[in-house]
Amino acid sequence: MENHLVEIKNLQKSFPLRRQKYAPFGKKEQMLAVDNLSFHIKEGETYGLVGESGCGKSTTGRMIVGLEKPNSGSIIYGEKDLGTLNDKEFFPLRKELQLVFQNTLSALNPRQRTGSILEDILKVHGVSDAAERRDQAVKVLEKVGLSEYHYFRFPHELSGGQVQRLGIASALVSQPRLIICDEPVSALDVSIQAQILNTLMELQQDLRLSLLFISHDIGVIRYISDRIGVMYLGTLVEEADTDELFNHPLHPYTKGLLASVPDPYTQNQEAPDFNGEQPVRTSDFKGCAICSRCPFALDKCAMETPEFLELSSSHRVACHLYDE
Repeated sequence: MENHLVEIKNLQKSFPLRRQKYAPFGKKEQMLAVDNLSFHIKEGETYGLVGESGCGKSTTGRMIVGLEKPNSGSIIYGEKDLGTLNDKEFFPLRKELQLVFQNTLSALNPRQRTGSILEDILKVHGVSDAAERRDQAVKVLEKVGLSEYHYFRFPHELSGGQVQRLGIASALVSQPRLIICDEPVSALDVSIQAQILNTLMELQQDLRLSLLFISHDIGVIRYISDRIGVMYLGTLVEEADTDELFNHPLHPYTKGLLASVPDPYTQNQEAPDFNGEQPVRTSDFKGCAICSRCPFALDKCAMETPEFLELSSSHRVACHLYDE
């Protein structure tokens, strides 16, 4: 549709598994980090992608910005499929698609001052005038709650919250249309988390940005997102508007996530008992992703992969419990 900024269709990404010592030769088995993943991000919205560690959230974000190449599927941005572009073809789009890393400090050059980091980004994207680069760098620092004083600081001289603000400024300085936030507040104190989230929400509204917000924290996702996709073992199991998902969760895994978050104002429903570990998804994986852990699993859950069911215009779920 015309208001879709990015549309992801049947995306798949695999990585080779380490061979066992007694079988060092032969074809390496592939782990499917992302498998048959489909969703879209609208213009000006915040799409929250939530799930436990290792479910493929970060890999999805890295594929959208071109840091990883998908094995199959498509990432449609405008009229281009990002997954098919080489580095030269992707370069003009990098200023429009930016990423805020989980550990921003490790992504910054410790020998460069804050202003120099931001100006280098502008220089790469064609801003040749030094005075203009400095002016834009100072302005973007002010937008994220920093000041000209921080322009001369090194990254190690900043607090954790200030480093994350610098990470947001680094993504924002090229005037992107989409920013992917990969666990940007997971390592921060709760009060600092709120400040960073409020900053992102203000920027999103003021600049009409689209955000893909990736997190394992369902509470953070609820606070910032317009729509939410629940991800497990490389694929979506449920997707809905934020209020709809929290008021009427359908998938057992979604219910487990919501029940695990203490709510002082309402009595939490009892969480389904998900025993065992998250399995490894390989090419011969069959059935529902969470079948081996789900207390409500049916016989066909182990053999048939559930299709997404459109239960309303804003709510869809992949679960055999709703087939009828």
